[in-house]
This record gives sequence, C-alpha cells and structure tokens, in this order.
Amino acid sequence: MAKINRYSQIIEAIFLKSYRKGVTEIVFSREEIEITATELQIKLPKNIGDILYSFRYRTELPVSILETAGKEFEWIIRPAGRALYKLVLTKQTFFKPTEHFAITKIPDATPGIIAKYAMTDEQALLAKVRYNRLLDIFTGLTCYSLQNHLRTTVPEMGQVETDEIYVGIDKRGVHYVIPVQAKGKSDKLGVVQIEQDFAIGTNKFPNLICKPIAAQFMTNGDIALFEFEMGDNEIAISAEKHYRLVSHDELTFEELEKYKSRVN
Repeated sequence: MAKINRYSQIIEAIFLKSYRKGVTEIVFSREEIEITATELQIKLPKNIGDILYSFRYRTELPVSILETAGKEFEWIIRPAGRALYKLVLTKQTFFKPTEHFAITKIPDATPGIIAKYAMTDEQALLAKVRYNRLLDIFTGLTCYSLQNHLRTTVPEMGQVETDEIYVGIDKRGVHYVIPVQAKGKSDKLGVVQIEQDFAIGTNKFPNLICKPIAAQFMTNGDIALFEFEMGDNEIAISAEKHYRLVSHDELTFEELEKYKSRVN
C-alpha cells in the first residue's frame, strides 16, 4: 500500500499543477516525474515507468483526480511520444466479460508441467490460450505465436507493449497480426491497451490485417476472449466467446450436438 500512496502523491501533484476547470488533457514528461518526486522528497523506484504502468493497468488514479472527471467520464494515461505522457479525459470505457454468456467446453490440452509451474495469472492464461489453440478456434485463423511481451515504440505514442504477438493466416492465404492482451481475474481491460495494440499492428506490420484480441480469466476460471474493431474514432468489441477447459470425459455428446445448432 505504501508504494501506491507514493505513486499517488506524485501523479496527483503533476495533475493539480496543470489542471483547471475545462481542461481535458495534461501532458507531462518523465523528467517532470523526477522533479516532482524531488520536490515531495519521495524516493523514486528504479523503474520510473512502474508509476505509469501501475495507474494504467493495476490501480485507480487518486480520488482528487477522479472527482474532476464527472459522470460517465474518466482520466486515463496515454503515451504521448518518447518520454512523454498525457492524462486525458475520456468517456469511461472498460471491457469486461458479458454475464450469462454461453460457455463452450474445450478438451484441455495444457501440458501438466506447464500448468504446475506457471507463475502468474497472466502467464498461466497465455499458456492455456497457446496450448489449446484458442485463438485459432476463436478467430477461425491458423495462428502462430511470434513473440512474448513485445515492447517497442510507435510514432506519437512512444513506448508501448503488448503481452504476446501472433501472426495468422486464413483459408485465402491472407496474413494477420494479432496482438494479445492477457488479464487476470481482478485486472481491468481498458481502451488504452487496445489502442496501443492497434498502433503496434498498423505501424510494425503495415502489410498485415491487425486483429487485436484480449483474453481474461473469469472468476470461475473460464476464459473470455474478445476481438476488437476500430469504428468512428471509437474502439468496440466485435466478437466475444467464453471457453471452459475440461477433461475429455466432461464433454458429452449431447453438448457437442447442441454446439452444432449455434448460429456462430
């Protein structure tokens, strides 16, 4: 908790220094974080980026910042260039699994030794998605893992990262790039992460079709997969499926017959 408080003091001071009623964007630099920490006599972590990562993916911004957002809006942190960031007021957008959604049972092909030694929810989730070929099943493409935890830079954003990059091919021979975000049961999946995945795909693989996917463990251990599309300057979910990995004897022929009647 002490670490969160320390991070909160720094980001709060940066925000309050520039915020005035009506302001919807506050740009700040990595250097400003260091200066603010010195002014507040706060010792910075070795990895300064952890301050930003914490608020973007793990925890909420301080109450003093949240209170200025107003109903149905929120402040988010976006990259704004090399060593630059910005607090942006935007419409509240968190993606989460739909309740009471149909479940599809998949025979669990995760090697036992992998399941035993996966260290975190994220690692375990990425492994289950990979070994059970859930992306192939979900997208209808043949998918191959290209790189884990890709960290790179893109124009106007600066440094960005994604949990895993797949490339895929369809029956026509068309190639796809598939950035994947993996989230544990209590993690939040925000629009910023998907924006970054679109940026990675279009900038680093310009000749491929970009198809960002997110995977999230649900509270009961099921896996929700989401596919996203870019609409009129807005990111939306274009497909969602929920999967349950089971032993072969937990999947009945009656269930298989039921799957045949599904529309998609």
